[in-house]
Amino acid sequence: MKKESLISEEILEINNYKKTEHVLWDLFKTMFMLSACTFGGGFVIVSLMKKKFVEELGWLEEDEMLDITAMAQSCPGPLPINASVILGYRMKGILGSFVAVIGTSLPPLIIITAISYFYEEFRSNRVIATALQVMRAGVAAVIFDVVYNLASNIIKTKNRFYILLMIVTFIMNYFLGFSAMLIILTCLSLGICTILLDLRKEHKARC
Repeated sequence: MKKESLISEEILEINNYKKTEHVLWDLFKTMFMLSACTFGGGFVIVSLMKKKFVEELGWLEEDEMLDITAMAQSCPGPLPINASVILGYRMKGILGSFVAVIGTSLPPLIIITAISYFYEEFRSNRVIATALQVMRAGVAAVIFDVVYNLASNIIKTKNRFYILLMIVTFIMNYFLGFSAMLIILTCLSLGICTILLDLRKEHKARC
């Protein structure tokens, strides 16, 4: 009986190890492909990550993806790297973060290294210049899709404070020229104050 139980435990460990390897490989492969096909900055990859991890793979809920986007945007550094760190940790802890970051970082490193060797040729080539202009139009559409999805999810909460905050911050940034960092820090402070007020209300209700 002891031998059978030991064998069954070993089989379970092997299966769990294989499952971990499978998830890590899928995570690396997915982040590599998303990063390789992302043009136009961090918000583009957010839209692609949402479609892949929420809609196709079902690894995350939509609310989780929004939280990851907010945290990645609030932290220093490139948004795709920040998002991959959080997403990888959510999937497989520290090892998952490491794998996700490697998968996200490799494509830009490879592409930029190749371009640096042929910079003058790329700069003066009309075909490449036209292709980049066309890609900008596609990037603008993807960014618009991200903005629409994020805004619609805020509106769905039916929270007047969140909706008003979204409108005010847009006006502050687009029309008044306030720094994005100042707006982010202000929203972070307001979020902390909101949490503290909610906790205080809950404490009073219990008492």
